[in-house]
Amino acid sequence: MSKAADLPRCTWPGLDDPLYQRYHDTEWGVPCADDQKLFEKLILEGFQSGLSWLTILKRRETFRKAFHGFDAERIVRYTDKDRARLMADPGIIRNRLKIEATIDNARAFLAFQEKSSLAKFLWDHFDGKPQINAYARHGDVPAVTPQSAAISKALKKEGFRFVGPTTVYAFLQSMGFVNDHLTGCHRHAACAKLQKGFRLPK
Repeated sequence: MSKAADLPRCTWPGLDDPLYQRYHDTEWGVPCADDQKLFEKLILEGFQSGLSWLTILKRRETFRKAFHGFDAERIVRYTDKDRARLMADPGIIRNRLKIEATIDNARAFLAFQEKSSLAKFLWDHFDGKPQINAYARHGDVPAVTPQSAAISKALKKEGFRFVGPTTVYAFLQSMGFVNDHLTGCHRHAACAKLQKGFRLPK
């Protein structure tokens, strides 16, 4: 198959949205150890809670602009004026609790970086090795796992918010901690190769 639209994929990107398909084909399931990327995705997954990921994906660039590139040091200094600006921004999800949680999460993220890194904290739950699954059907893929529940609990203890077990598992899938591409998807083998060669930077 030569055309991107004809490639065998997981069912969730659908057949009609090139943006969703591109995200599936180039980002979802690629292992990541970059603290900044992990922080941004964790924030966006929190905003996605109760919505579809496509809703967030279509607004991702607007989110980045609104939150100053997810610069945690800047976010923790947000004032009431910034909060009002965000609540008035139609390009993001205007949810006051999630905006406040983003500020708290930035504070927790910076605390991690003072002692180690968010990446190390997360990957230590996997002993530094991505988990490669082999699901044939979308219905077989779990929404929550014991690991996502444990990480959710640990993140909350560190001061993070909007990091429930389901949100955390979606985050783990997207950032390549687990490979939940279906076995018939063209990205399963590609991501598995990247995951087998993954090493957490020292």
